[in-house]
Amino acid sequence: MTKSYFLILVLACIFTGSSAQEIITGLQFNETIRHDLKKRAEDGTLKTSADAGEALQLPFVDDFASYTLYPDETKWIGNSVYINKDFPLYPTNAGAATFDAIDGSGKIYANASWIPFKADVMTSRRIRLDSVFDPVTKALGPADSLYLSFYYQPQGVADEPESWDTLILEFAYRGDTVFSHFDSIQVPAEYWLASPDDSIPPLTKLYVPHDMGCDTNLFIITYSYITWNDLVTMPCDSVFGPDTLWKSVWQAEGMKLIEFETKYGKNFVQVMVPLYDDPSDTIFFHDSFQFRFRNYASIANDIIPSWRSNQDQWNVDYVYLNYNRDAGDTTYRVLTFSERAPSFLKEYQVMPYRQYRAGSVTNLLKPNFEMFIANLDDVEHNTTYEYNVQQVNGDFNYGYYGGSCNLQPFDLFGFQNCNTGCGKAHACPPVNSAFNYDFNRDTTSYIIKHYISDSSETDIIIDSISYTQGFYNYYAYDDGTPEQGWGMEYAGSSAAYQFTLSMPDTLRGIQMYFNRTQNESNDFFFDLVVWKDNNGNPGEEIYRGKSLRPHYENGLYEFYTYMIDEPIILSGTFYVGWQQLATGNLNVGFDANNNNNTKIFFTIENEWVNSAASGSLLIRPIIGQDMILEIDENTVSRPLVETIKVYPNPAGDYFYVDQSDTKLSNSALLQIYNIYGSLVHHQVGVSAKIDIGKLPGGMYFIKIDDRDNMFTAKLLINR
Repeated sequence: MTKSYFLILVLACIFTGSSAQEIITGLQFNETIRHDLKKRAEDGTLKTSADAGEALQLPFVDDFASYTLYPDETKWIGNSVYINKDFPLYPTNAGAATFDAIDGSGKIYANASWIPFKADVMTSRRIRLDSVFDPVTKALGPADSLYLSFYYQPQGVADEPESWDTLILEFAYRGDTVFSHFDSIQVPAEYWLASPDDSIPPLTKLYVPHDMGCDTNLFIITYSYITWNDLVTMPCDSVFGPDTLWKSVWQAEGMKLIEFETKYGKNFVQVMVPLYDDPSDTIFFHDSFQFRFRNYASIANDIIPSWRSNQDQWNVDYVYLNYNRDAGDTTYRVLTFSERAPSFLKEYQVMPYRQYRAGSVTNLLKPNFEMFIANLDDVEHNTTYEYNVQQVNGDFNYGYYGGSCNLQPFDLFGFQNCNTGCGKAHACPPVNSAFNYDFNRDTTSYIIKHYISDSSETDIIIDSISYTQGFYNYYAYDDGTPEQGWGMEYAGSSAAYQFTLSMPDTLRGIQMYFNRTQNESNDFFFDLVVWKDNNGNPGEEIYRGKSLRPHYENGLYEFYTYMIDEPIILSGTFYVGWQQLATGNLNVGFDANNNNNTKIFFTIENEWVNSAASGSLLIRPIIGQDMILEIDENTVSRPLVETIKVYPNPAGDYFYVDQSDTKLSNSALLQIYNIYGSLVHHQVGVSAKIDIGKLPGGMYFIKIDDRDNMFTAKLLINR
């Protein structure tokens, strides 16, 4: 069954009212890459990777643990593969190289179709396989037993590749001698000019000089005027070299991850590939060896535009090439954390600090959490585990020490488990302290660092990961990064997201992250809705913001805030969501790494049902007092409030300050804060016209401080 036919069946299910109304799609853009490219273009650091410099020497190893977005340019050529910790599931260590249907600019490949096409490529730099130089210099050949090893996984937390969507490994070897390029020389313009007053006009054919030892049949055509003292770069002679040919040495057919796990009993499988077919095969043993991974992908056709998205993910980890290996050399002297560091909160990644202080530690904090710790060696290691918690810009801190434990090899036993006392102390440690109750703060955060080590030998083995536990002015089940998109298809369908307050509080706005889609296929109207609870389902509607559209911010994975017209007092459980007014997929960001589908509800034939998709929506209710807590309304001078005006409001790229009835001093300070209380603009001296063109749309707070007087106002930027 082809992919397009499969989608037709799903589409048929949607229009007959089945549970297929819930739609999960891949992303149509990689916003991390697009944002990085834009930033580097603006600051002048954008450059492309080229095969330059000396060839690398053995060993070659990359565990992709640095999350650099692109392959390490000291080891790899090209930037189409995505280095990340979001898409692999239980990788060998935290981080992997993801192959998919998105190119190096963060977009779906221009030639993408439902027919398998060549997609990502990750090519090693040149590697010396003719010789090694440490500990002694010696030539290399088939007898030195070179192996390339790596771990791989289909799908991860995203879309499974079909059987025809393959992952391929290829080795480079030298072919016949072919033309490579022209070398060049620089010739003074005086060679062709009779005097300093002469010039060579555009579109003139210039031949190589006869007396410079070059091929005199070569020429260039000028495209600008050439004058006295100019140097002209001319071709000199043809350069030939061996052609680079590629030999496929391994490939895997796509499948669902659950089928992969059933077949191999593992989430990631290690592959060992020798660099020879027989002892007489020496084609790879030269001073410019290369290897490359690449994948074939296929995407949906245009039956539903919002489904034309990223698919067919493969994850590759821990690539290692060296000599004196054999097929059984599958272990490494490495201790590592797999997966990302977890939140200490039982349900949320982030919650308001006031709500945390008012709640029960038993209800809000996990009693313990799970760590995925691996020993990649072939012998057990006596390891110690600990974590430390430090408040950001605060004095509160505490630590946990899990003692020592014998950690068995991952190749035989997998991740450390909680079945033994010491294993439980490492793999399932307790949250052994509540965070502090600082009533002088409205927001705070903590850095949680985890360490695993074996210091029993001189050469210590250690690994660490960290997590920022935030207490801000919103609730978040998600980690801020979408791996997929979530939506419904019918006009009139509703989606609701459940949250629970520790104490009555005020809902001031709702943040939503919409995935960008090709041709803005999700640009249609919806109503923003808030509901009370009705025995675990959305109940009475208490707010409706009408006829809104998806909006996007300029920052990386920056949510757009829909402000509530009049703040709503809530208590207990409540729901935020939307009702869509048109047929189509709104494509809200979906975090596939944190599963909270029991909190996601949507309607089928006007009945609320739970989501069956594993993940969390990127929707966050803003809870609490006014955002600018440091502005005390009791200290504001009433005459100044009445005599200063800010207009227009809403504003676009600028606003005016009318102070015609009040003379501010030259030292008056104007400050603009966003809804989180962060200062985003300030200036000494208040001009009549204030430029806000660089600020994204949304709600802001203006504060003018002039000696003993103060003025405050809310400002909405709407473009």
